[in-house]
Amino acid sequence: MIRRLHPDVDIHEICMDRQAIDKALDRAERSARLKHKQLGVPLVVWRDGQVVEIPPEEIVVDPPDENAPPQP
Repeated sequence: MIRRLHPDVDIHEICMDRQAIDKALDRAERSARLKHKQLGVPLVVWRDGQVVEIPPEEIVVDPPDENAPPQP
């Protein structure tokens, strides 16, 4: 038997909300860039069919979305 942590949440409905998914991915990307930059750790990305290492001083972090919910 599968026990749901949040029985009132419809996962299918959540997965169909493309805008919410895009916003969540944007926030996750920004968070990862910011952490790498703050920690002085290179960011490894896939660019033009190759693995590329971006030095921390070259990592660009976009300003936070003003409409996004606060992150912990």
